[in-house]
Amino acid sequence: MIRTTLATISALVALALPAAAADDFIASPTLRASVTVTSDVVRVGDLIDNAGSAALIPVYRSPDLGTTGTLTVGQVLSVLRAKQVIGVMTGEIKEVQVTRLARTLANKDLENAVAAALERRFGLGDAANITVTFDRGVAEMRLDASNTGALQPVGTRYDARSGRFDIAFEIANDNNPTPTKLRFSGTAIETVEVAVLTRDIDRTDTLKASDVALERRPKAEVTGEPASRDRSVGMQLRRPMRAGTPLRAADIVKPDFVVRDQAVTVIFQAPGLYLTTRGKAIESGAEGDTVSVLNLQSKRTLTGVVTGRGQVTIQGASQSAPMAPAVEQTSSLKRDEAPAPVDTAALLRNLVQAPASPAQIAEAQIPQARVSQAQAK
Repeated sequence: MIRTTLATISALVALALPAAAADDFIASPTLRASVTVTSDVVRVGDLIDNAGSAALIPVYRSPDLGTTGTLTVGQVLSVLRAKQVIGVMTGEIKEVQVTRLARTLANKDLENAVAAALERRFGLGDAANITVTFDRGVAEMRLDASNTGALQPVGTRYDARSGRFDIAFEIANDNNPTPTKLRFSGTAIETVEVAVLTRDIDRTDTLKASDVALERRPKAEVTGEPASRDRSVGMQLRRPMRAGTPLRAADIVKPDFVVRDQAVTVIFQAPGLYLTTRGKAIESGAEGDTVSVLNLQSKRTLTGVVTGRGQVTIQGASQSAPMAPAVEQTSSLKRDEAPAPVDTAALLRNLVQAPASPAQIAEAQIPQARVSQAQAK
């Protein structure tokens, strides 16, 4: 009888020991110093580890989207005790920081979404050239972090005359089968990058780098091909223009190297001959333009090409102009007989008093070519 009783007691003790040992290894609830939440409420399981069945009990309202709030340990323990959560290990934690995650849509992100929805529609061009302005200044927008989808336009209205738009978007939500809806209105205008004058420019001024800046202007303000900054620098305007005026390709021209009534250097150039004299420009011209000049010595009007600042060149006979072989010009000369002397002064007078037409100039050069060939012989 006694042995049976002891055996029973021993069995009961043996059964009780594992349960006691298991209790010794149950993890105690431990407070967290930093908490991150995605919903609009903070729950017990967010604040402490090993919360057990109390984990889903809401205890606080979450901070605003994308912000962080701070709680003292005393405040947290007081709220937990009210929810029947006791025995929380705090260690050396003095306060708890709670951060609410959010998805932030910057103003530029929203502008890009609107521009993409309007791209190549309603007569507009590329999205990169569409400037968007919202009715209400939108610095940025914060959404619940569960809104992970892309902005999908589901309704688009646009008035091409006024530039007004009204666009609805949807964003997929991980926590809700119904997507989040957003709606924006404002103006969207297609723009072009154009060179703009930074100061008043006169017709005769040559554009410097500091005179021209790049800006985006409404496409409707720039009729014709817009001028680039690189193309404008070093050029002149066809007419005086005021600061802030956008430049078109048709507004700029090469700078005048020769100005009407300006004293110029007239160059007569032909194979084997280079002669200069003074003249006066009858008309203005840029490099490469054909202009008329007055020969101040002969008082005759000549036509030449502007080849530099204050410089007009009249070309004589070309090297490729057909002419008789040199042997035919000198066949009558004996071996020891010297060629006839050349009247250089008369030749120069002939060139200085140059005929007006290029054909006559070429003809005036033929004696010089023959003389040169005869001497070479």
